[in-house]
Amino acid sequence: MLNLDFYNKKRVFLTGHTGFKGAWMCQILANAGAIVTGYSLAPPTTHNLFQIAGLQNKITSVIGDVRDFDKLQCTFNMASPEIVIHMAAQPLVREGYKNPRNTYDVNVMGTVNLLECVRQCHTVKSVLNVTTDKVYLNHEWCWGYRESDKLDGFDPYSNSKSCSELVTHSYINSFFCDNSVAISTARAGNVIGGGDFAENRIIPDCVRAMRDNRVIVVRNPDSTRPYQHVLDPLAAYLMIVQKQYEDPQFAGFYNIGPDDCDCVTTGELVNLFCRYWGENARWENQAERNAPHEANYLKLDSTKIKTTIGWKPLWHIEDAIQKICEWTKVYFNGLNVSSEMNRQIELYMGA
Repeated sequence: MLNLDFYNKKRVFLTGHTGFKGAWMCQILANAGAIVTGYSLAPPTTHNLFQIAGLQNKITSVIGDVRDFDKLQCTFNMASPEIVIHMAAQPLVREGYKNPRNTYDVNVMGTVNLLECVRQCHTVKSVLNVTTDKVYLNHEWCWGYRESDKLDGFDPYSNSKSCSELVTHSYINSFFCDNSVAISTARAGNVIGGGDFAENRIIPDCVRAMRDNRVIVVRNPDSTRPYQHVLDPLAAYLMIVQKQYEDPQFAGFYNIGPDDCDCVTTGELVNLFCRYWGENARWENQAERNAPHEANYLKLDSTKIKTTIGWKPLWHIEDAIQKICEWTKVYFNGLNVSSEMNRQIELYMGA
């Protein structure tokens, strides 16, 4: 599905490169021979994939805040990118409730600042703004949301990403309607994979429980989410970027979700984790009282990207959980994490 030869020698500007998804993206692009400039805050956790995998030695890494327009623009202009992938964000629902102003500032003004850099630069040909499946007004329907459905995320995080989408739409209409720069947004589901150490995410919670030899605590086992291995959406992002680089008519707004069979409840997900982890792994339900609102049911319709771009999810949920357990045991045993990432990338590319 994805020809990484396209990225050889391409100049890529990647925001959010020190995060979980950003680190996997750096590994893929560095392997492909891309000239990557990453711009992001320092890694968000003490244990983090970016440093564990030694990615600071494979790309040009600039530590900076997307809210700092002057530094962002200076770094951007020095990189003179052909391709821009915007992944920097405050990405957590619960953090959005605790710090809503910061969440809007990063996710909305960060997008404005990046698109201003694009507007004032003449080397860029292809831009992708990565948002989330949570941008939609969620009626908790049993069918998946389409790209034409209303954007109106409920909580500050989700709503700020809805706003990021609208900012992108405005810039396209106001400044790039001549297709001088191809710009898309990508709305991915709940991304999981080896190397995620974030707080208040179910797979990192499982991993921490195994590290500490304790029972996994699940706060909402009946919520259904479109879980997918990190390599599935990253492959979609790279396909969109390439397609619209070659032909701006492919620019648009794309859902990137798993097949229906892989939209599972959190309880089912943790059952799979326990099965593949073994070693008497188990979990218990500890529902929180007065917990902040989170949707119980959310699913995407990814027909558009399948028919337009030719992407499809390659790893089912069981494959994803198996690969997470394999990566984590490599990490726990002090083995080469970068080599394990490469092994999984090669397996994925050959699927």
